[in-house]
Amino acid sequence: MQKAQYGILRFAKYKGPEISNIEAHNERKKEKYASNPDIDNSRRNLNYHFIEPVGKYRAESNRLIEEYGCRTRKDSVRVVEVLITATPEFFKGKKKSEIRAYFQTALEFIEKYQDSETILSAVVHMDEKTPHMHLSFVPITQDGRLCAKEILGNKKKLTWWQDEFWKHMVEKYPDLERGEAASMTGREHIPPRLFKEAAHLTRQAKQITDLLENTNLFNAGKNTNKAVELLQKFFPAMENFQTQVRKYDKTISSLKSDNVSLKRQTQDLSRQVKEATSSSIRKKMDDVRLRADYENLQNLMNRIPPEILELAKRGQLTHSDRER
Repeated sequence: MQKAQYGILRFAKYKGPEISNIEAHNERKKEKYASNPDIDNSRRNLNYHFIEPVGKYRAESNRLIEEYGCRTRKDSVRVVEVLITATPEFFKGKKKSEIRAYFQTALEFIEKYQDSETILSAVVHMDEKTPHMHLSFVPITQDGRLCAKEILGNKKKLTWWQDEFWKHMVEKYPDLERGEAASMTGREHIPPRLFKEAAHLTRQAKQITDLLENTNLFNAGKNTNKAVELLQKFFPAMENFQTQVRKYDKTISSLKSDNVSLKRQTQDLSRQVKEATSSSIRKKMDDVRLRADYENLQNLMNRIPPEILELAKRGQLTHSDRER
């Protein structure tokens, strides 16, 4: 049986420093991406822009907000990122020109409802497992106000976005099916990069805890020094991850509450494979994985002895002083 094909449209909102983080990822400004093993640097030359940024995302966002004379608050959403892709089955066997045409059609959909002048960047990544486009825009309304809430709306409006996207895309791609909207599940979408960052940090955490479990804390041995060194690198990455995850607290809480029911469903998975779409099952498995990774990371801080934490923090502080 042929697997179902779904067009995917997801929104994320950004207010401040995290805007620079998404720019670094979208525009491939790093030489290496240890936190994202799916990126193949040898294929980076295959990435391309439909809309190239004329400057840094934050600076351009501020320029447009000032140019339109928008009123702002401290907590105003300044950039909305749209992730556009499809399930891997859709891209299978397609030529590069056909893939490009898919994203061009998706861009035309966004431009129907959002002034192209407010779009900071539209870049297609071909250097990961599944082609996808990151489109970032400043949420300025048609009457010149900065208001992501009006553009993205509530659950009903988000469902409208999904419906309209599917209607637009299915005209050229009749095999696409309408997927389940996050608004229908009551959950805000968790970006795939957070799953990857969680997995990377979990590997680091395991390396640190393995060292500590084999270390005598009364001896300043090789393992303790190594653990402190690893922690000094781990702290900033963990803090950045926690900042990003914090806005998905509601979703993650719902994942925790789902734990019991998901365990009960394990015995029925073989039956569900025949009855449900493979993508819906993968979604449940992703939820379980993120919950486990997130809880492992949260528990790590409680497992590290205070003496080691203090050494690591003190060393990090000293390093910062030296840089000044």
